[in-house]
Amino acid sequence: MRFSENLIAWYNISKRDLPWRNTKDPYKIWLSEIILQQTKVSQGMPYYLKFLKNFPNILDLANSEEDKVLKLWQGLGYYSRARNLHFTAKYIRDNYNGVFPNNYNDILSLKGVGVYTAAAISSFAFNLSYPVVDGNVIRVLSRVFGVESEFDTGPGFQEFYNVALEMLPKHDYATHNQAIMEFGALLCKPKLPLCSNCCFNENCFALHANKVGVLPRKKKKIKIKNRFIHYLIINNKDKVFLRKKNEGIWSGLYQFPFLEFDKNISNDKVLISNNWINLFKNCEYTISSVSSPFIHKLTHQKLSVIFWQIKSDDIKLKNFMKFQTNKISDLPLSKLIDNYLTSNYII
Repeated sequence: MRFSENLIAWYNISKRDLPWRNTKDPYKIWLSEIILQQTKVSQGMPYYLKFLKNFPNILDLANSEEDKVLKLWQGLGYYSRARNLHFTAKYIRDNYNGVFPNNYNDILSLKGVGVYTAAAISSFAFNLSYPVVDGNVIRVLSRVFGVESEFDTGPGFQEFYNVALEMLPKHDYATHNQAIMEFGALLCKPKLPLCSNCCFNENCFALHANKVGVLPRKKKKIKIKNRFIHYLIINNKDKVFLRKKNEGIWSGLYQFPFLEFDKNISNDKVLISNNWINLFKNCEYTISSVSSPFIHKLTHQKLSVIFWQIKSDDIKLKNFMKFQTNKISDLPLSKLIDNYLTSNYII
């Protein structure tokens, strides 16, 4: 229990003043946890405040249109979080009379909520005795206690969960969980941890075994897929074609028609490809500009993207809608497309 006592003592002095720590409202805590998944606090904070301004409570979120939710999320990435957020708000409205569930199993059953998020909401909002186990917590436990199992395996994660559970104090679970997460974020950082300022440095396994740089251990290596995409911004009678995606990483967002190739080819070869010929078959068109490649990195993909601005008054595209150019900025778009339009869009 000395671990928890020391941790909380450090936390009471060093913690950041974050708005979701000053509330027991499960809706606000849930919102913050979903936004902060795979997102730094500095990046997530404006989105948290923006969402609360537009959706002060869970019913406001549930009753909103998906396009508005995704537009507010634009630029944050991992858009499935936003879609799950909206779905779950509607589910709570319809199945819990708009009241956020107050027990761990019901919270865990919500779409987009995993073991970590359920524990965070349960402890922060309702002070229930569930340990949080995220990347920050895993790093602290691995280094301090010498847990060398690979955390991204089933047995490895279970070992970390068991250690985290053992470290829980007999009361005030919320403060303990906040403290260990904050400790990992501010002091026991992935790179350049502040070991000289650490209250555990006398007994830290990793520090004394010279393993700070190798712990925690991970088994899986992300395989990056290279994709070569050509977006076609087609002006058709002063309107532009877009379609709302219904699958993939940008599901729910709008995008231009595009051609994709399995390798990087020259623009001249794009023009004589079957994909291009079939799209513009029997159509007159003029090309007004072609961008340089945009490189956009995602977790599992590296995109090389070229934007073509084209005028064609007789082309017809199935499953696409046409929008006035001044209305495009109102639509939820990927950060890649939005960045291009912001700085280069001239039709």
